[in-house]
Amino acid sequence: MIRFNSLSKVWPDGTQAVANVSLEIPRGQFCVILGPSGAGKSTLLRAVNGLMKPTQGSVAIDGVPLSTASERALRQRVAMIHQHFNLTNRMSVAGNVLAGLLPVVPTVRALLGWFRPEHRAKACKLLQNVGLSPAHLQRRAGDLSGGQQQRVGIARAFMLDPEVVLADEPVASLDPKISRDILTLIRDAARERGTTVLCSLHQIDLAREFGDRIVGMRDGQVVFDGTPADFTDERVRALYHGAQWDDQPAQVTESDDTAHAQPAMAPALA
Repeated sequence: MIRFNSLSKVWPDGTQAVANVSLEIPRGQFCVILGPSGAGKSTLLRAVNGLMKPTQGSVAIDGVPLSTASERALRQRVAMIHQHFNLTNRMSVAGNVLAGLLPVVPTVRALLGWFRPEHRAKACKLLQNVGLSPAHLQRRAGDLSGGQQQRVGIARAFMLDPEVVLADEPVASLDPKISRDILTLIRDAARERGTTVLCSLHQIDLAREFGDRIVGMRDGQVVFDGTPADFTDERVRALYHGAQWDDQPAQVTESDDTAHAQPAMAPALA
C-alpha cells in the first residue's frame, strides 16, 4: 500500500532528518512509529502527502510514485490528523468537518459554504460516530475542549473515505483516558473502511495496545520493525538509550523500577 524506497531527507542546514528508510505498509494496517524527539517520525509521515520533499528516494501509494504530476490525485486518498488539531477556531464545527472536502470541492464553493446536502449529511453522521451531538454543529471549534477538537479532526479526516490516514502525535496533548478514546475512534473508523493508518506516538503503552506493527526510529533510521509483542522492554530501552531522560515517554511498565532511572546500556536493536 505505502512503500518508502531508500527515502532520505537532509535539511538546508545539513541536518539528516531521515536516512535511507525503506518500508512497506500493507493495506489496512495500523502502523505506529515510535522514537525519541527528532528521530524523523513526523518527517516520514509528511513524505506520504507531499508536505516534505525527499532529498533522495521515493514514496509510492499502491505502486503510484508521489510526484508533482500525481500529488494532487494522491492527496485525495490521504488524510491527516494533527497533533494540535489544525482546526479553524472561528469556524463552526460543521464547517471544519466539511473542510475535509477541499481536495475535491472548488475553493470558492467551500468559502461560500456551498456543499451538497449529501456532504452535510455525511458530516453530521461522522460527528455522531465520533461522539459529538448535533448540538455541536454550529459551535465554534475554538470553544471545544481538546478531546472534542480532536474528534472534529477525525471526522474531517474521514470525509473523503481516505485510503491512508496519517496521524502525527494525535494524542500528545490529551490525558490518558481521552487518548485511548481518540485512538479507539481512529482504529475503529479505519477498520470499518480498510484504511491504512500510519501513526506517530510517544506513548509506549498506547503503541503496544493499538498498533498492529511498531516501527522504531532513531537519528532518522529504522532500528526496530516488528509486532507489539516483539517490542520488549529491552528493545524499548535500546531505542531510547542516549536520549535525555526528560524526553522519555511514559515509564516502560508500571512495575519496572528502571523506568524511573537512567537506562542501562542496551544492545542495538535487531
